[in-house]
Amino acid sequence: MNIAVITGASSGMGREFVYAVDRDVELDELWVIARREDRLLELQDKVRAKVRPIVLDLLDRNSLSQFKAMLELEQPNVKVLVNAAGFGLFGTYTEMDMEKQLEIIDLNDRALTGMTYITLPYMSEGSQIYNMGSMSSFQPVPYINVYGASKAYVLSFSKALRVELCQRGIRVMAVCPGWIQTEFFSHAIHDNTVSYFNRYYGPREVIEKAVKDMHRNKPVSILGFPERLQVLAVKLLPTWLVLKTWCKQQKKPFKY
Repeated sequence: MNIAVITGASSGMGREFVYAVDRDVELDELWVIARREDRLLELQDKVRAKVRPIVLDLLDRNSLSQFKAMLELEQPNVKVLVNAAGFGLFGTYTEMDMEKQLEIIDLNDRALTGMTYITLPYMSEGSQIYNMGSMSSFQPVPYINVYGASKAYVLSFSKALRVELCQRGIRVMAVCPGWIQTEFFSHAIHDNTVSYFNRYYGPREVIEKAVKDMHRNKPVSILGFPERLQVLAVKLLPTWLVLKTWCKQQKKPFKY
């Protein structure tokens, strides 16, 4: 049985990935993972493959054991794994709830790492792994501190894993978009600490670019020429100048 596994499938980037993967790959089933079952059930009428809704909270460490048991029972061939579950918070580090910030790391990094490890034994040559990164993967980001650091992990992990899995013919790619209009913002923004957003993209155009880049065997997918230019600038400029520019955009004091 050929399947795709997509986390964070109830909304935003994960939901858009469900549609894109269904269009791109011939599958028997889509294993869609999220906490909201009603959102997962809605997907069946919008895709070709059979949808298997899997209600899990990936912040609960027992959820990985439950997913592992499903794989052991079904023994599927996982053609695509999409690690799209994640969230962030915008604000001053010391003024935000510590547990919530630890949950960012747990979901964005620990769950992603665990899902990948558990799924890889069921992947074969030609299989694909998409990991959701961010433009903040490439630089330190004050006032989006923990989220940015969590996405830096995703980028580093994906690039290194790509090399390790090359001999098995499994492709790994980090998807690193800029600002996207999804439910992410309703959860991330709780005040006006971060107020400057230079441009928005839609989730569908980000994912369509990601699928094309996967077929081109690219290690990282970045939508938009300005965003790719920004990544190049971040690599070339000193860190203090990158930080100063960000703080100036957000009208925040800077000292390094």
